[in-house]
Amino acid sequence: MKVALVGIGKIAVDQHVPSIAASDEWELAATVSRSGTVEGVPAYTEIDTMLAENPDIEVVSLCLPPVPRFDYAAACIKAGRHVMLEKPPGATLAEVHALQAMADDAGVVLFATWHSRMAKGVAAAKAALDGKILESAHIDWKENVRKWHPGQDWVWEPGGMGVLDPGINALSILTEVLPAPVHLRSGVLQVPANRQTPVSAELKFTGNVTASFDWLKEGEQTWTMRLTATDGTAVQLKDGGNRCFVDGEEQPEAELGEYPALYARMADLVRTGRSDVDLAPMVHVSDIMTLCEREAAPAFEW
Repeated sequence: MKVALVGIGKIAVDQHVPSIAASDEWELAATVSRSGTVEGVPAYTEIDTMLAENPDIEVVSLCLPPVPRFDYAAACIKAGRHVMLEKPPGATLAEVHALQAMADDAGVVLFATWHSRMAKGVAAAKAALDGKILESAHIDWKENVRKWHPGQDWVWEPGGMGVLDPGINALSILTEVLPAPVHLRSGVLQVPANRQTPVSAELKFTGNVTASFDWLKEGEQTWTMRLTATDGTAVQLKDGGNRCFVDGEEQPEAELGEYPALYARMADLVRTGRSDVDLAPMVHVSDIMTLCEREAAPAFEW
């Protein structure tokens, strides 16, 4: 199937382009970006022009930041194309619900992707906790924004989510592996004096679930999750969910990595004509932005 990639930035170059190239199911047939291109692939700067000139491209994968994404997605759906949404699927819950309704009416597939759910250890963690009762869980998701989003000011603007941009990855895993849902009880967000979004978060959920997010982590980056069931089963996820340990024993990894698995999933959804729009991680982020206390943090500069 032919796919167009919209938003040729760091995540597209690092993850989407090589995943498409390595797949026997996909051909990268066009790109849309104000500045980025992919060698050997027709490049456009306007989504409407690309859609009009390429009626044979069935799928559009949107990798641009969440705030402008709605208009692009709506244009693609109106043109009868299936759409993949990079995480988070939109700037607000309401706009993603609107896109889902549009896709249903148009008879096209909408896929709200959560790449961390496809990490190689997540399925094993979910299986280990299946049918059990959670006793406690703790998440440490701590990385350096200067490394992973260098100079990208949009992450600090409304809709960019700040530390909840990586934090939603942890929440996407949590909502996938937990045997029963939880919801936020309280939390504290640290917001730099010169920015709109948080740089750290300390969170408490029901079910004795806690989380610590930090976007200024120096040295070794930390993406871990520890979960314990009432029967004593202990599950630990490391490396962003790519390694799973159950009662201290490392579990076999899934075959595909995160982004190759997303494109394999999208191919299956297109073949079967089914959408996949799970907004549970984004609901948690909305709750965090609504319920948490704010504390001032030092100004952030690149």
